[in-house]
Amino acid sequence: MRKTLFKWHSYGALIAMLPILIMSITGSILIFKVEIDSLLRPAHMLVDALPTTPRVNLDTLMQTTLGANPDYELGGWELFDDKSRSDAAYLIKRGTEDWNKVYINQYTGQLLSQAQPVDHYITDWLLELHYSFLLHVKGASIAFIAALIMLFLGISGMIIYRRFWTKLFTLRLGAVKRILYSDIHKMIGIISSPVMIILAFTGAYWNISGIIHEVTEHGDGEHVYITKPLHGLDISFEQLRQQSSKEIDSFQAGYLAMPHEPERNIDFYGQVDTTNPLNSEYSSVVSFDKMSGKLLSKQDIRQAGFLMVFIDSFRKLHFGYFGGLITRIIWCFLGLMPVFLAFTGFYLYWQRRQSKVQSKQKRQQVLNEAI
Repeated sequence: MRKTLFKWHSYGALIAMLPILIMSITGSILIFKVEIDSLLRPAHMLVDALPTTPRVNLDTLMQTTLGANPDYELGGWELFDDKSRSDAAYLIKRGTEDWNKVYINQYTGQLLSQAQPVDHYITDWLLELHYSFLLHVKGASIAFIAALIMLFLGISGMIIYRRFWTKLFTLRLGAVKRILYSDIHKMIGIISSPVMIILAFTGAYWNISGIIHEVTEHGDGEHVYITKPLHGLDISFEQLRQQSSKEIDSFQAGYLAMPHEPERNIDFYGQVDTTNPLNSEYSSVVSFDKMSGKLLSKQDIRQAGFLMVFIDSFRKLHFGYFGGLITRIIWCFLGLMPVFLAFTGFYLYWQRRQSKVQSKQKRQQVLNEAI
């Protein structure tokens, strides 16, 4: 059993080595995406407002954004009110599926950037590479399979090397390279496996969710391209934002999902005061009818069932920010471990292969001499 599991562990690692390495490196970088963007593009990402400065009316911000981009309709809006980070509007070019992004100072109403494709900036490009290898649904399918293999590698590695716990930090530094690399591989694998399993499981869930959405919504090849607003023109999104904060106690909207498809309504996703450190900043939602603005539903994560709370926790678990900077650093460091596991694992595989070839040659040589 252990030999069979070891063989499949090796085959799985070889098959998924490249996509796992890409996801590992990009994922570790993206843990600090906001900080990197703020460093590289402070004029887009950062605003400087006094603690008492109010946000500009959301309707005014929308009108300003669409006025500067007349060929687009709004698909979504990131809302911030920490006096330091700018809002971001997501725009869809009419008659296409092209999503763009523009930054705006929510305290002055000033546009901070031009509309650019969602993968235009380096970290956004890395995000697309991480999620779909820049191949859209096909790439997401590859990433899903790679995540499943990564999940198997984490679990099988813990089973294969379960006895290594007794000598977890023992490295035979004076041993030959093969033994030393074997010790390093085991030690890194055991230490990083719990985090790798979390990353693989949550990543696989998001990939398959996205794939299912595309297949069910656009599987027939037909797409509904937005050509005009799909909501009532007399709706005040500022009033809906304020109402959402009253519908759920302590609710603070963080993202507005616009009705960019016929079946969608107006959804405000946000956070609430909670004792659960794994509740995300988009854990609760308030929905309104897109034509009348009438309240349709509201979901408070504090009153949600186990499954919804469990799925919502994936965001913080995947990016590791449930414990602040410390857990993010740990996630970033352990997220890079597949790079070292791939190097040491491939070396050990190659050594075993060379050993088998040499053994076969020796047996053949002995057989030839006997003849």
